[in-house]
Amino acid sequence: MMEEKLNLTQQWDKTFPKSDRVDHKKVTFVTRYGITLAADLYAPKNKVGKLPGIAVCGPFGAVKEQCSGLYAQTMAERGYLTIAFDPSFTGESGGQPRYMASPDINTEDFMAAVDFLSVQENVDADRIGIIGICGWGGMALNTAALDTRIKATVVSTMYDMSRVNANGYFDSEDNEEARFAKKQALNALRTEEYRTGKYSRSGGCMPLPVPDDVPFFVKDYSEYYKGRAYHARSLNSNEGWNSIGCMSFMNQPILCYSKEIRSAVLVIHGEKAHSFYFGKDAFQAMVKDSAYADNKEFLAIPGAVHTDLYDNLDVIPFDKIQEFFEQNM
Repeated sequence: MMEEKLNLTQQWDKTFPKSDRVDHKKVTFVTRYGITLAADLYAPKNKVGKLPGIAVCGPFGAVKEQCSGLYAQTMAERGYLTIAFDPSFTGESGGQPRYMASPDINTEDFMAAVDFLSVQENVDADRIGIIGICGWGGMALNTAALDTRIKATVVSTMYDMSRVNANGYFDSEDNEEARFAKKQALNALRTEEYRTGKYSRSGGCMPLPVPDDVPFFVKDYSEYYKGRAYHARSLNSNEGWNSIGCMSFMNQPILCYSKEIRSAVLVIHGEKAHSFYFGKDAFQAMVKDSAYADNKEFLAIPGAVHTDLYDNLDVIPFDKIQEFFEQNM
């Protein structure tokens, strides 16, 4: 498979400090659609032999220099060989046009990361897991339902991107009329953008300081993406996705077969997160009438909001995550 030549930044440009307990390097791999993805590989220092591997991605609209990299580096400190990757069309990864998303292609991104880990000389191919954060939590569940090589999946502060695109936040647009109006607007925009040959952007998080009257979760996002974890390549930190970039999520549910996941799954969510209903409902659907519910866990973090599980090391339950992977991989 031919790899696209990517322009990879070699200096450390993460939104978190570099650990002196791991080795870090840039790597690339190709999806079955021929898109070359960029990743940061983290390996624990002074570890020999074949290590368990973990692929990490998320949040939706973030880059690997933000919290997925923090998760990957932290798990490498705990003895895993990890990669945090940029999805197709975003960050340092390839794919044209830029800033598009797809439930199919993004699921393949995770599977291609498993491909990469499976053939590394210092990875035990029988001990591979994945971590999906925010919108990539839903992608992780979809990937686990499809990829039998995955032995364990951790889902953190998850979004169901199909549900939020089709129904709006808190299911406030869960009716045919609202969906039809949204589709009319998006398709009218498609026509205009095809005519001009240019894509508009939907806008990232609100600039700081946010007005006092906005919902808390909007402020929560802005303080992360525009403040403490700003990154120049992050969609959420800047102009956001293409306006039509996430259309196909509206009628392509990604969690249809989650109750058929035989491998272990840990769903983690902050009890005070605006997104808590996504994780709770996804977990309940996964275990209801499932023959494989015994190795599924839901962990609610008291008092935690959505972005606490992005970068708050006092809140993210890394001890539990490590214990879960050790028990199930």
